[in-house]
Amino acid sequence: MAKSSKQWLRRHVTDPYVRKAKEQGYRSRSAFKLLEMNQKEKLLKAGMTVVDLGAAPGGWSQVAAEKVRPGGRVIAIDLLEIAPITGVTALKGDFRESSLLEALGSAKADVVLCDAAPNLSGIALTDQARQLELAEAAVDLCRKALKPEGVFVVKAFHGSAFDAMVRTLRSAFASVRTVKPAASRGESAETYVVARRLSAEQETA
Repeated sequence: MAKSSKQWLRRHVTDPYVRKAKEQGYRSRSAFKLLEMNQKEKLLKAGMTVVDLGAAPGGWSQVAAEKVRPGGRVIAIDLLEIAPITGVTALKGDFRESSLLEALGSAKADVVLCDAAPNLSGIALTDQARQLELAEAAVDLCRKALKPEGVFVVKAFHGSAFDAMVRTLRSAFASVRTVKPAASRGESAETYVVARRLSAEQETA
């Protein structure tokens, strides 16, 4: 086993959030990132419609489904299969295609979540560009599928493309905040951006 693989396995086994996820029935440790952000930012409420992009294996969708009960709705999409989750409509496909908008029908989302990451090459500049492209595609979806007063939460990585991503978000939303949940490993460049209220010129029918 490669040294990096051994380090990952050791960190994974000793990770308190991995243990908590197993104990509490969440599919991934990332569920605690959304739980913490929701506590601080008040993202999710009963009755909301939530869209979860790049949702597999479903940790964020599980949290969203819990928080929007009763009367809420969660639509999750990923290129990978998502095992069934109570209260979640799971789609297999690319969120840039039409299936997600078709599932929403005439409704619009209160919250769009995007914890998606591209296939990483290990080359920083390439991975930054791919993440920016993914985030920009998610912003385009928000223009079509998010309510004017809605909230968009997206994963980002500090680095050369981070400022470009924030500029894209600030051109589309009235409020943009960077959040680093405790469950996001300290040594990781990963962070999250919470964007609220589509700018008037961004709204589409």
